[in-house]
Amino acid sequence: MNLKARILTAAAALSLVAPAAMAQDDFEAQLKARQGQFRIMALNLGVLGGMAQGKIDYDAERAQTAADTLVAVTEIDQSLHWPEGSDSFAMDGTRAEPSIWDDNADFLAKWEDLGAAAREMQAVAGDGRQAVGAALQNVGGTCKACHDAHRTPDS
Repeated sequence: MNLKARILTAAAALSLVAPAAMAQDDFEAQLKARQGQFRIMALNLGVLGGMAQGKIDYDAERAQTAADTLVAVTEIDQSLHWPEGSDSFAMDGTRAEPSIWDDNADFLAKWEDLGAAAREMQAVAGDGRQAVGAALQNVGGTCKACHDAHRTPDS
């Protein structure tokens, strides 16, 4: 086989393998992005929750930054973060229920509810510990509603 034929054969073989490898890379990137957004939310909810409970000194600027960050995360388009086959029945390491895909409209509505609650938090974050606590109850309620419907419980 001459050099040109070997190169063409190798290129043809790579063209079959590359899309599968790219798809796997995309899948992993989508999962990492999904997990990352929830880590960002947890970090900022921890700040707000600590302030509301008096475990962290209330700081209006820090509370506002945390609330602003929550709003920013809820505005991220979710379409790339939830690839088919990334549910708790299909793979380990996730608690995402298949209902996210089976009833995606409900899942997305709950995500919008979280965004609305985060915007309410954003509006009052600078108004003191009690205001943060009251708004945090709404945020927590939206989290719970989604977790109850679309997340596998802790074992």
